[in-house]
Amino acid sequence: MNLHKIPFFVGYLKPPRQLFVFLIICSVGLIVGFGSASYLTGAAQNDPGDGRYRYDLKRQTLTGFFELLPDPLFHVTQGSAHIPVGHTLMLTRSGKRGLNKTNRSLAGKLVTLKGVLIKRGSLDMLQVIGQIKPIDNAIVDIPKITIENLGRWKIAGEICDGKCLAGAMRPGRGLAHKACANLCLSGGIPAVFVASEKVLNEEYFLITGPDNTPLPDKSSDYIGQYISLEGDLQRRGSLVVLRMDPESVKKL
Repeated sequence: MNLHKIPFFVGYLKPPRQLFVFLIICSVGLIVGFGSASYLTGAAQNDPGDGRYRYDLKRQTLTGFFELLPDPLFHVTQGSAHIPVGHTLMLTRSGKRGLNKTNRSLAGKLVTLKGVLIKRGSLDMLQVIGQIKPIDNAIVDIPKITIENLGRWKIAGEICDGKCLAGAMRPGRGLAHKACANLCLSGGIPAVFVASEKVLNEEYFLITGPDNTPLPDKSSDYIGQYISLEGDLQRRGSLVVLRMDPESVKKL
């Protein structure tokens, strides 16, 4: 065997002509293979839907008042071009944080705040930016909240944190999704129940414990899992609240 006639690749030399075909096949194969793997990985993920930060709507400046339920709701008395008067918003801060104790002490007072809207379909939340400013000596009567009891229902779906669900992150599944949601909820971000089928034309519900109390501790075991539960529905302003019965929860 004449070793000088066997094609051999050396990185700093021009490749032998006999190896061109092999190199082209390998290059095309790698490009097609990685491209196909990327496409299949993306196609296997959940559709993220239309949820996102609405930076295109710019920063919103709103006037209204808080209600603790137990998480703060904001009832708008002076809205913007995109958030009408009478609308009810859930609130969050940046990161995995809800409103702090200082902000919560403003409950029942007329305030002005600024923030960015996070929206998915009929679900929206305002990420508050900067200080929440009480309106001093305001000669304005704070309107009464319109409350409508909608009866007891049995609903199947999933408990999530409202911020990531609204569009701060893409919907997930599995252990990482559950861990992320639990961290957000422990930081004070409102919990939302996503129904598998619409109830009273609603798909998303702010979820609380019985009689608008905080979610029971054991509910963390069910976060991010497909479950059924029973509870009373109540419309407060423009938002529907699901007051869950902890004893009714079943994994599906």
